[in-house]
Amino acid sequence: MKIFHLPDLGEGLAEAEIREWYVKEGDVVTVDQPLVSMETAKAVVDVPSPYAGKIVRLHGKANEIIKTGAALISYETDEAVVDKGSVVGKLESSEKKWDDGDVIIGGAKTRTPTIKAVPAARVLASQLNVSLSDVTPTGPQGLITAQDVKQFIENKSSTPMLTGQTEGLRGVRRVMAQTMAQSHKEVVPVTIVEDVDLTDLPLKSDLTVRILRAIIVAAKEEPALNAWFDGKTLERKLFNDEIHIGLAVDSNEGLFVPVIKHAEKYDDAELRKIVDTYKQSVAARTVAASDLQGATITLSNFGMITGKYATPIIVPPAVAILGCGRSRDAVVIRDGKMVVGRIMPLSLTFDHRAVTGGEATRFLGRVIRELQK
Repeated sequence: MKIFHLPDLGEGLAEAEIREWYVKEGDVVTVDQPLVSMETAKAVVDVPSPYAGKIVRLHGKANEIIKTGAALISYETDEAVVDKGSVVGKLESSEKKWDDGDVIIGGAKTRTPTIKAVPAARVLASQLNVSLSDVTPTGPQGLITAQDVKQFIENKSSTPMLTGQTEGLRGVRRVMAQTMAQSHKEVVPVTIVEDVDLTDLPLKSDLTVRILRAIIVAAKEEPALNAWFDGKTLERKLFNDEIHIGLAVDSNEGLFVPVIKHAEKYDDAELRKIVDTYKQSVAARTVAASDLQGATITLSNFGMITGKYATPIIVPPAVAILGCGRSRDAVVIRDGKMVVGRIMPLSLTFDHRAVTGGEATRFLGRVIRELQK
């Protein structure tokens, strides 16, 4: 018998969720035949067979999470396996490589944080069917102890029973939770807010494109906001005139952030076309893997739904995200007189390890001046 272990379907991903089996036990398969649909932190991936042979066992059911490196499928290794009168022959290995361009994306690029726990805690959690990701660590350097697991059980048992349905986060929402936890752990965020006066902006203006254009202009003047930062080595990478804007897109399954690569190279009509294409591909979950990677700065236009100000969350290694609230009528001062105008609130979050307050405020000021042109 030969066992096919779940390979790393991304860049250091620790697990994947079984969405659908395409085969069943007893089936005879060929090399590169699709076996199962797996959802990872990055994508929904069809896993091809690395061998030709007869399937003896499927290690897992739909909606179960399989760890990278764990057994996925067991094959019959007998070289003379016969099925329906045909000789299967010896197992053949596939040379096919993983290609992110061939998969359908289900979430933004991220690395799954490693859970640190002493062996006794892992054994106890396994025995009590407790997920270590739910346990609050009290040991040194974030280490989970056996006592932490016991305390989790005690707290859970003392919680009043309430009605409602409990469900584990999966797919995009699971990735979002992990990414937000990573950001909370690593980034030192500061948010500054200001209003921009849009009174003179024509009503038919494409506000999203105007904001993208303002970010491009401001990033060229203050490149510290258009950068990546490595907190371990304390190194930052400035991209200067190379501006890749992540565009936060809401969906029923969670938050996606496709990236407008080299946004500085496009005119307004081209930017609008890219934005529309991303919205459609996110809704259909056909956005390419490469389109969810490489943002150097992010735009969250949450005001299209509701809300004035926010504290947008930075996803490392980027160092800045601009949030745009809902525009509204307000009293503004013109030539010493109060008049009714149109304003839009802006919220800029920056990583204060890599960006100074002066750089951030100059960036935001340049965005405002560009929008008020």
